[in-house]
Amino acid sequence: AQVEPGGHFFSTDQTMARYKTEFYEPLVADLSNFGKWEEEGRRTADERATGIWQNIIQNHEPPKREAALIEELNAFVAVRTEQGGAHPVG
Repeated sequence: AQVEPGGHFFSTDQTMARYKTEFYEPLVADLSNFGKWEEEGRRTADERATGIWQNIIQNHEPPKREAALIEELNAFVAVRTEQGGAHPVG
C-alpha cells in the first residue's frame, strides 16, 4: 500500500498523475500560510477578486468571427428590432 494508516494520499502516484487536470484550484482563495499572506500585503478576498475581474476586463479580446456571420447576426437583430421584439410573457 502506498499510504500507511494515518498517512495522506497527496504524494501517491495516482494523486500526482491526476493533480494538474482533476484538481480545482480556487481563483480567489489564498492558500498560503499566515506569514506569507502578511508578507504579500494581507490582501482580502474582496481585493483579490477585484484584481481578477479587472484583469479579465482589461485583457479581454472578443472572439474572432467571420464577417459573413456578423452580417447575418446584425440582419437578424435588425429584423427582430423592426418587428418589436418578443411579446412579454405573462
